Amino acid sequence: MYNTILVPIDISEDPLTDNALNHAKYLAKISNAKVHLFHSVPDISRFSVSYSYHYDLLSAFAKKAVSNSEEELKKVVEKIDLPKDKISFSVAFGSPRDKVLSIAHEIGADLIIVGSRRPDISTHLLGSNASSIVAYADISVLVVR
Repeated sequence: MYNTILVPIDISEDPLTDNALNHAKYLAKISNAKVHLFHSVPDISRFSVSYSYHYDLLSAFAKKAVSNSEEELKKVVEKIDLPKDKISFSVAFGSPRDKVLSIAHEIGADLIIVGSRRPDISTHLLGSNASSIVAYADISVLVVR
């Protein structure tokens, strides 16, 4: 059914991550699919321009943010009950929607499983990231809560 499942996760949101991973594990097992975890680190370039922070300081922060995110993803991968050759992960800077859609294309994903928190009036039926991914994806998206 599926060959490659992309699971964008927010490493600071354990319930969202757990819900999405549970679905991904189940579908990967019955489809013999690969699972790719992805975390998007917020781009702070607007912040840096607005407040004139020094590039070297921001660059050091960016490297540390990526390093920390990779370490957290490694911990998540270790807990997943799938063969290690079926799991991969990556981290990138930028808008979650744009990066998720880009990485989905790069890895040839045929399903995106994204966690969503309870929406409020401004996000209507889905959370803002989940809603954006659903609206712009050209592959199937499973939204779990």
